[in-house]
Amino acid sequence: MKFNPWTLALVSVGVISAGSVAQAEEHSVMSTVASTTLSGYVDTSAIWKPGTGRGPLPGRSFDGPDKVDGFNLNAVKVSLEKPLGDATAWSAGYKADLIFGPDAVAYSSLFNGGGGPSIDDMAIKQAYVALRAPVGNGLDIKMGVWDTIIGYEFFDAGSNPNYSRSYGFFLEPLHHTGVLLSYKINDLFSLAGGVANSTGAAPINAKHAIESRKTYMGAITLTLPEGAGSFQNSVVSVGVINGEAAPGSAQTMRNFYAGATLNTPIEGLSFGLAWDYLENAVPALASSDAYAAALYLSYGMDKWKANLRADYAQGTDGTFGYSSPGDRNELGSLTATLEYDLWENVLTRVEGRWDRALGGDLPFGMADENAFTLALNAIYKF
Repeated sequence: MKFNPWTLALVSVGVISAGSVAQAEEHSVMSTVASTTLSGYVDTSAIWKPGTGRGPLPGRSFDGPDKVDGFNLNAVKVSLEKPLGDATAWSAGYKADLIFGPDAVAYSSLFNGGGGPSIDDMAIKQAYVALRAPVGNGLDIKMGVWDTIIGYEFFDAGSNPNYSRSYGFFLEPLHHTGVLLSYKINDLFSLAGGVANSTGAAPINAKHAIESRKTYMGAITLTLPEGAGSFQNSVVSVGVINGEAAPGSAQTMRNFYAGATLNTPIEGLSFGLAWDYLENAVPALASSDAYAAALYLSYGMDKWKANLRADYAQGTDGTFGYSSPGDRNELGSLTATLEYDLWENVLTRVEGRWDRALGGDLPFGMADENAFTLALNAIYKF
């Protein structure tokens, strides 16, 4: 074991023993490791798309043509975290999320010089230092790479009511590199605000040549208290992100989001709604936009739950990856997901989804304006 010079000096004059120092340092290392938690998941699926073959599925994320009509490993996530301590004291921690498998394509590759992603890769989803300052109820700071602060749904499929993601998720950024501050005013209101290098997908440390060209964001969350009765713990959130589309780009992108999850007097029944707006949705165009709206309904008891989603999106031609006869892409979908927790730590569900092009387009392949998919999803969480 290697000791620092001051420790060696104390050992040499007999003030302390080398054995006691070694034992103390071992205890320190074990205490540090013991405070770190390991978690994650293995996400698998099987998806079929009858009638229209393996054609495009515009507006879809992580369940496109490369996964249709077969069995898939979606992602393996490994998360290491040291949580923050008491809100009334100075504390520090960290979090590192690593993604393995095909869905890592959404993030910056570890095997490509930290640059753009590649399929079947390993990538960093989040990696940040977490700090807490005992200001009021506790000011939390994240510095590094962290998940975006807007959106109803997440990259982690098991955290969403449905396996497939919404059109709104398609319009949102995934993560940012920068600094994020969060503060809980009281049990009712929470605030978040941050500065990052860019809004869109980019290598983790990529920056604009002009120092001031950064991305700025903010969000406010309302959580209903006990006095709200059956609506207790319902959540309403709004947020905005404004900044560079990508490092080196002269174009600005703006994301606006509003969403809510509402509990009801009926046990097990909840509603949700989400609205996304993206200005400059097509980077090649000087002016473009897109928006998406979704309604959610969930009902569950004991080990099972049924989740329904109605989804609508519209955007400048090319926003969702296909060309329309007019100047707008327009899509709608209905998704029904049934989950049942039969095995411990395993989320299993079956999902049917119907997508339809509402503008008279045929974007799904085989000259069809409709696409039907059936998916099985199994996720082991550890």
